[in-house]
Amino acid sequence: MKAAVYYSNNDIRIEDYPVPDISHGELLLKVQSSGICGSDLMEWYRKPKAPVVLGHEVAGEIAEVDKSVTKFREGDRVVVTHHVPCNTCHYCLTGRHTNCEMIKQTSFYPGGFAEYLKVPEINVDRGTFLLPDNVSYDDATFTEPLGCVIRGQRIAGMSPGKSVAVIGSGITGLLHLQYSISLGAGFTCAVDVNDFKLDSALKFGASQAYNAGDDIKEKIKKNNSRMLADLVIVCAGAESAIYQAFDIVENGGTVLYFAPSVPDLEIKLNFNKLWWSGVNIVSSYAASPADLLVALDMISQGRVNVADMITHRLPLSDISDGFKMVERSEKSLKILVKP
Repeated sequence: MKAAVYYSNNDIRIEDYPVPDISHGELLLKVQSSGICGSDLMEWYRKPKAPVVLGHEVAGEIAEVDKSVTKFREGDRVVVTHHVPCNTCHYCLTGRHTNCEMIKQTSFYPGGFAEYLKVPEINVDRGTFLLPDNVSYDDATFTEPLGCVIRGQRIAGMSPGKSVAVIGSGITGLLHLQYSISLGAGFTCAVDVNDFKLDSALKFGASQAYNAGDDIKEKIKKNNSRMLADLVIVCAGAESAIYQAFDIVENGGTVLYFAPSVPDLEIKLNFNKLWWSGVNIVSSYAASPADLLVALDMISQGRVNVADMITHRLPLSDISDGFKMVERSEKSLKILVKP
């Protein structure tokens, strides 16, 4: 089979790989659609692990099932997730599944940017989900990123009526925007430096869209009954975005950090100002299996419009072009690879 092997952001090679053999409790997936995630381009994180086959937003058709597996059959349409928790440790039992050590150790092989992948037994058990008939393979690739969004807003205490500002209007920012609206957000705004993404945010329901270089604080107050945002979601790793969140969050509100930054970044805060403000700071990474099920249901019900977020579909042979489009981040949103 063919697989796209990552050596660096500018060096992705189509190579021959053996079709994986499955063993007890495992299944073989024929990959139909796989999304390029912004995290796939974190070269400082990915390059030390190279060569590697990336791709974790994956949907496909089951090509082979070990005889011990009873939940799935050959030909089933499924979405699979690469990281799954143990469900028995202290973190899992207290609802903090993404802190589970098992999350860091689980994956599938070789990755979603290949024609086939092997799903290990633990991923089959708690990270593989049948697709509803009305959910396409392409739409199903949003299950993992939307699940992460759902988990983030859950721990940030999102509730109806809250005003929401999203800094960074790429895929995760637009998913956050749509999901907050589905939960009954009041005023919503998107912040970015890219006009295409700001226009996209308005298309997907934002009340307002602002260039990050503008006086965002005053613009939010003007359009939000003289109040700042109850929830600020930072989907950009730029240091300026990290600080900007504190400038536009209302007293007693919450800042949700949803994206990593460069290695070893340190920030300085005025502690007394933070203490007086009552602002909550939370961060979120990954999703629990329950969040993924909610995400799949939201996609099936059409409560989050993922289909219109897909701007490009590429064959595996053109994956390098897809990485370049994500890196330039000009006039593209979701780019799918079709192995």
